[in-house]
Amino acid sequence: MLPITDIPTRDLKNLKAVLTDIDDTLTLHGRLPAVAYTALEDLSRAGVRVIPVTGRPAGWCDMIARQWPVAAVVGENGAFAYAYDDKAKIMRRHYAQPETTRKANQAKLWSTAKRVLAEFPGTALASDQAYREIDVAIDFCEDVPALPLETAEAIAQTFRRNGATAKVSSIHVNAWYGAHDKLSMAKRILMEFGLAPVHCAYLGDSPNDAPMFKGFNLSIGVANITPLLHLVDPPPKYVTTGEGGTGFAEFAELLLKAKRDA
Repeated sequence: MLPITDIPTRDLKNLKAVLTDIDDTLTLHGRLPAVAYTALEDLSRAGVRVIPVTGRPAGWCDMIARQWPVAAVVGENGAFAYAYDDKAKIMRRHYAQPETTRKANQAKLWSTAKRVLAEFPGTALASDQAYREIDVAIDFCEDVPALPLETAEAIAQTFRRNGATAKVSSIHVNAWYGAHDKLSMAKRILMEFGLAPVHCAYLGDSPNDAPMFKGFNLSIGVANITPLLHLVDPPPKYVTTGEGGTGFAEFAELLLKAKRDA
């Protein structure tokens, strides 16, 4: 990975949107630091659309879309995108699956999730599970004593053997039935805005961000991705010096400076 100061200025000037993971990319040690939220506001004021792309649940994403200075939010690893129309005061919701399919898949998913919780002591349902519509999230280090990444990958493999898709984030194993992922829904919402990936950057911090790193020419990891690089294929092209939200703010400052100097 190269330092973000090596990003060509012309690439920064041409950016129209920044997509970003939330946990450990916008947040820092589980909190959203002021510098990260200020960066969101500054980017929005400069006309750069910001779209968080997260494994977090529908309930959280509804709030984020309404109250944060973002253009939209992709949630539950690509199961949906919410975009709040501030002028019309309407939430526009885009789902990867029709409602009947979502309900049928949930029943199958819970059957496997119950077995996972019994087979892997020390895990638990994520504390935000009650607010999810599509996936199941198994907590392996957020609100439970941290388990090794090898355990998280074993959990993911159990879901996969039962036909589900499973991704390991920095805190959860997310599992669902369906072909959707972060990248497919991100591209769908970008089309709604008339944007192409070539005019967008993506920031992330963990193995489940690899498809997004591959899908965008300008891919950035915040510094805390470094210990996980052996699990990230492909890795991001650039890396910040700061971790989490401080790294996001570092990139935003670089981008805004290039826009101002244009």
